[in-house]
Amino acid sequence: MTARPRLKLQARLYCGDEIAMGPGKADLLAAIDREGSISAAGRAMGMSYRRAWLLVDAMNRCWKTPLVEAVAGGGHERGARVTEAGHKVLAQYRGLEAQMAALRGSEDYAALEDALRPEPLAAKNR
Repeated sequence: MTARPRLKLQARLYCGDEIAMGPGKADLLAAIDREGSISAAGRAMGMSYRRAWLLVDAMNRCWKTPLVEAVAGGGHERGARVTEAGHKVLAQYRGLEAQMAALRGSEDYAALEDALRPEPLAAKNR
C-alpha cells in the first residue's frame, strides 16, 4: 500500500530575511508561557538553551514590541514571561494556522494533493 501524498501548509512570517514567527517559534512562545523560563521551555522542547535564546532574540528583534521579557539573576523573579504583545501575536498566529487547516477540505487543496507524488523521483546523474 502506497502512502497518500500529504500537503503540509505552514505559515512563516518574515521580517526581512529572518523568520519572525513560524510553527517552532509559536510552540516555543507557548512553552515559555507554560514553563516560565527560556531554559525550561527549551528543555521541554528538546532544544538547547542557546537555541531557544536565539529564537527568542530573533522574535524580539522582529516585532515592534518584544514578545518575551527575560529577568536574569538568582532571585525569585528570575525567568521569562510572554508579554501582552507576545500573547496577542501567538493568538493571532494560531488563528491563522486554524484558517489554513480549514483549507484542507478545499478543491484547490485536493487538486494539489492529487497531483503530488508520494516520493520524489530519483535525481538524474549529470
